[in-house]
Amino acid sequence: MARMMTPATPDFSSLTPDTVLDALDVVGMHSDGRLLALNSYENRVYQIGMEEGPPLVVKFYRPERWSDAAILEEHAFVEELAQREIPVVPALETDGKSLHIFQGFRFAVFPRRGGRAPELDDPAVLEWLGRFIGRIHAVGAIQPYAVRPQLDLASFGEEPRDYLLAHDFIPLELQAAYVSVAAQALEGVRHCFARAGNVNSIRLHGDCHCGNVLWTDAGPHFVDFDDSRMGPAIQDLWMLLSGEREDRVRQLSDLLAGYEDFFEFDPRELHLVEGLRTLRLMHYSAWLAKRWDDPAFKLAFPWFGSQRYWQDRILELREQIALMDEPPLWPA
Repeated sequence: MARMMTPATPDFSSLTPDTVLDALDVVGMHSDGRLLALNSYENRVYQIGMEEGPPLVVKFYRPERWSDAAILEEHAFVEELAQREIPVVPALETDGKSLHIFQGFRFAVFPRRGGRAPELDDPAVLEWLGRFIGRIHAVGAIQPYAVRPQLDLASFGEEPRDYLLAHDFIPLELQAAYVSVAAQALEGVRHCFARAGNVNSIRLHGDCHCGNVLWTDAGPHFVDFDDSRMGPAIQDLWMLLSGEREDRVRQLSDLLAGYEDFFEFDPRELHLVEGLRTLRLMHYSAWLAKRWDDPAFKLAFPWFGSQRYWQDRILELREQIALMDEPPLWPA
């Protein structure tokens, strides 16, 4: 499973603290030597103390995940949002560049923006979030991505299933059960998309859960557009819903009360919520599998690959099959 790395694309094992600080020096940003690793598995992200001014955040991109063009397309979208005074955190530019390279590592530098998790049980907070997500989507709908991919059944469902089976991550005694339940789950996703019909696909945040929304007294700001791609608008809303069905209906109503001040919501997309959740669950397992050669993943997810893990995933997909047959959420 180990991926071949060329000298131009080193793996993270050679990303030492000295390399991180030297990379900043190369782009004219001089650290005072303080370095704090932030919680990120896909990339490597550090808060760096500076000789002058507040700390900065530097993100080193996982080799071979995105092309340069895809990273720059994300940077351009976030900058487009910032230019419209939407609270996001764009990459800083040096000599007109937001993406840099040092010793084979691609990296970007961001201003540090602190905050706390939003209180998603507060209707006013949800409405406020909805307004800004609506503004993000209004900009996202202006033009499509040219390089970044589409969130679809093939890339988030079929390809993850095939990867897991081809690389023998699922215990042999559970493979038949997984194959069967995955097939039923993907058929359920197809029915969700068929019920929704031809919905619009726009540029999204892509991973808009509460961990990527930081709250201050001035309101929310959105971080980490690393998973930004084309997809239906509901993708950036459903991950903010939790609890029992009546709780999620109320939360959705509050979100849309703010959202529709800036962007029209197509209610047909509500048919996609459980289908998108199913795809995310399948994609997550394959994401762990594809990163299993990274020692950080073995330390952080020691339970991955155990029989109990896959038994739980099979049960989870069975529950999703049932949920996809239920009527969609409908705002009050």
